[in-house]
Amino acid sequence: MEIKPIAHIHTDFPQKFGLPRQSGLIEALTGYIEFEKEYRDPEAVRGIEGYDYLWLLWGFEVKEDDGFRPTVRPPRLGGNERMGVFATRSPFRPNHIGLSSVKLTGVELTGEAGPVLYVSGIDMRDNTPIYDIKPYLSYTDSHEGARSGFTDGLLPHVLKVDFPEEMLKLIPEEKRQGAVSVLSSDIRPSYHGSRQEEGEYGLSYSGFNIRFTVDGEKLRVTEVTESER
Repeated sequence: MEIKPIAHIHTDFPQKFGLPRQSGLIEALTGYIEFEKEYRDPEAVRGIEGYDYLWLLWGFEVKEDDGFRPTVRPPRLGGNERMGVFATRSPFRPNHIGLSSVKLTGVELTGEAGPVLYVSGIDMRDNTPIYDIKPYLSYTDSHEGARSGFTDGLLPHVLKVDFPEEMLKLIPEEKRQGAVSVLSSDIRPSYHGSRQEEGEYGLSYSGFNIRFTVDGEKLRVTEVTESER
């Protein structure tokens, strides 16, 4: 079977560091989907505005492929315990295909670029290839009371963010909530011990480089600069 992109999604993340671990976790993170030339017929999206959510099938960016490994180390378990690859959503799988549920916030029928889909709750870096788009159906795609394996009972780790006002104002107003939400979700690698040690990190987001330190449960932004184009 030949599989090729039908579209690409554009987001505020040029790198994968900082992306939510699952779609829908941070609704303030937005993106838009542009179709490849051969799929820009408006008829292909007729009726799509009648859905609130979409399923996106997309491609992980994995630079090294050293063959199939039956187990992986999920970040939600601290990166220290192994689980079967098919019992996780790890990108290190035989076929590097991701699955995300995103909210459809708008449809624009442009000229040369064809239909453009605006979505929120993204978990993909900029220019990620999209292989298919399917509507989310609430009567079949939601299962009340379903078990979630090792993730059941694991609460997200939330940091208190100290983002100085003068630095926050450097970021466009419509992007500020997304920046704060991403930082508060503790984007540091889970394998950094207990995550209590001090450290300095950098996040590329919406055309800006955000530098921050972490001390215990508190994150402090230390610098915001525009990214080099």
